[in-house]
Amino acid sequence: MSTKHEQIIRHIGSLRIGRRISVRQIARDLNVSDGTAYRAIKEAENRGLVSTIERVGTIRIEKKARESLEQLTFAEVINVVDGQVLGGKEGLHKTLSKFLIGAMELEAMKRYTEPDSLMIVGNRTEVHELALKDGVAVLITGGFDTTDEIKELANEKELPIISTSFDTYTVAEMINRAIYDQLIIRDIVLVSDVFTPIEDVYYLSTDDTVENFYAKAKETNYTRFPVVNKYNRLSGVITERDLDQEAKTTKIERLMTKNPVVVEPNTSVAYVAHMMVWEGLEVVPVVSETKELKGIVSRKDALKALQQIHRQPQVGDTIDEITSSKLQIIDGQELTFQTKVTPQMTNQLGTLSSSVFTSLMTHASRQLLLHLNKGDIVIENITIFFIRPVQIDDHIVIKPKLLEAGKVYAKVEVELSSEGKIVGKGLLMAQLIER
Repeated sequence: MSTKHEQIIRHIGSLRIGRRISVRQIARDLNVSDGTAYRAIKEAENRGLVSTIERVGTIRIEKKARESLEQLTFAEVINVVDGQVLGGKEGLHKTLSKFLIGAMELEAMKRYTEPDSLMIVGNRTEVHELALKDGVAVLITGGFDTTDEIKELANEKELPIISTSFDTYTVAEMINRAIYDQLIIRDIVLVSDVFTPIEDVYYLSTDDTVENFYAKAKETNYTRFPVVNKYNRLSGVITERDLDQEAKTTKIERLMTKNPVVVEPNTSVAYVAHMMVWEGLEVVPVVSETKELKGIVSRKDALKALQQIHRQPQVGDTIDEITSSKLQIIDGQELTFQTKVTPQMTNQLGTLSSSVFTSLMTHASRQLLLHLNKGDIVIENITIFFIRPVQIDDHIVIKPKLLEAGKVYAKVEVELSSEGKIVGKGLLMAQLIER
């Protein structure tokens, strides 16, 4: 017999993907208290069964396999960019396979729109309409709204249309960082990757006796077993050393070690291996959050997994890293850089984003101070301004100049020019860190 908590979790798992969930509704449907329903919904969120979005509520989402963690759901995108849903709430559970920057002409954009994508664009209603008709969700930057007709189209297509106050570059960086983080998580080896599932595990019940222990030990050649109660929850661990000269009819519940060391499936193997070596444990039970026995992990399996990890995390570069990597040194003595403005580097107006300027300025200043053997830096303050807009495909030159440097602080002026004309300037103050 399962607890009310577990019944609620199973009920949530059986709901239709995209269904909205509320504490009161769950409490009413399953005849439980609001507190019990709330705790179960929170655990369901931790398990990846639901997602809670501000101003929208909690919705049932499809639990993703570790192999597909690089695909964000639109519900997750909203949380990442602190967005607001304007329409298409029924599609929040869907995932995006890629995102597009809507900084080109409409006709050229048609070649890149594909289903399961996200169009990041500013206040361009014609792009909103094109994207939705091609099965692409829309993320509007700059805090702009859209027309009622576009919102109705989003509802009809069940594709989210989202608004955020951030600019296009910042949004792309935030989404790229979220995917980057999930890729790292995906490549961490967890207990769930190496443990022996309960179907292949020998264990005893709290009602079993010493005689049952010896019979199981003779059958399996094992001398250590997890002990579960009638609800399949772990109650303890019993070993041959615990029995001593006890009578065969003595229940092992009286002799077992209660509250043993346990791990959960999402625990990292590195942590488990260290703990088992430190504690001198050969086997550790694997349990769920409700202490239900899921299997066991052995020290041999954990150490073997660590020894055989030869793959490296297959992670992508962030937008910031991509921007910095395209900088080319054109003057090695004065350390002057050059790059080309790409669509990802622009704001909703199609000109160079102030966020990108800040990123380029930071990278150039850091390289200058390292070049002058001043050490690395921690940014304290940055001031920038544009003299004129910088367009897509423009070639820009970034020239940092050290104005002042002490033992602790440095001040750098950065000049941004295009076609021989100054288009922007910035002033950076940073704390120096000795290498």
